[in-house]
Amino acid sequence: MLRELKTFIAVAHHGTFAGAGARIGLTQSAVSAQMQRLEEHLGFALFDRTGRSATLNPAGRETLAVAEELMTVYARLSEHGGIAEESGMLNVGAIASAQVSFLVDALEGFRHELPGWRIRVVPGVSLNLLGQVDAGEIDIAVIIKPPFALPSDLEWRTLVTEPFALLVPAALARKPWRELLGSEPFIRYDRRSFGGRLVDRFLRRMRLTVRDAIELDELQGIVQLVARGLGVALIPRTAGLGRLPKRVAALDLGDDTFYREIGLVERPRHSRQAAASQLADCISLAAGAAREG
Repeated sequence: MLRELKTFIAVAHHGTFAGAGARIGLTQSAVSAQMQRLEEHLGFALFDRTGRSATLNPAGRETLAVAEELMTVYARLSEHGGIAEESGMLNVGAIASAQVSFLVDALEGFRHELPGWRIRVVPGVSLNLLGQVDAGEIDIAVIIKPPFALPSDLEWRTLVTEPFALLVPAALARKPWRELLGSEPFIRYDRRSFGGRLVDRFLRRMRLTVRDAIELDELQGIVQLVARGLGVALIPRTAGLGRLPKRVAALDLGDDTFYREIGLVERPRHSRQAAASQLADCISLAAGAAREG
């Protein structure tokens, strides 16, 4: 609850969620979410919410005094031996394909540099992970770049760019990809995901009508469905998939190829822990090494 307590103190000092957020690098909705979690954890309300202001109620004023005392003690721990900087917990969001590729190398490198820190990898789809970073629930996340502008107080760092290809049963590998998209059952990359939206946009741009059969988000599952002859699929050629089964062929889309961009979403450097920045750098280096390799 340290993060929530820091935000609570900021709200108490600035009087509004928006003012506190501007000071500590969070959106108003993220501050609101943190205060809701803190109140649920404590079991009582901290504010008299009127209009845009957030005025402390009697329980809130008592909690503020205790919170400031706790943060003072925590700061003293940092001064004596650097405990706060050398140990702690980081929550890192990651889409499935990143977890089985460059993220492994990044975690290994980070643990060698800062063995005192524990890491929790939070799985999820890109949209949910983006919201969790924005709300301050996780520190950083590896996601697909969204098809809309990020909140102004979040930062983006591109890691890898992956081309899409049409996966088909090996027996159909000699046929044109356009023909196969029109004639074969289509295994669709979930439209609720950012990657699936890229597929949907591509099909509309190319004016292609497909025969939807199955829709899912798990890329490895899509590969296995194609291998069993259940249809064709447009998916990114990501390192996390490894070598394709012999029963599957990947058809290049030529000049019509489209891409998904994988990157890191982070809060501004001044509002995140130094260890989170160091882990982000390790992830960036690992992704670059995987790209060159």
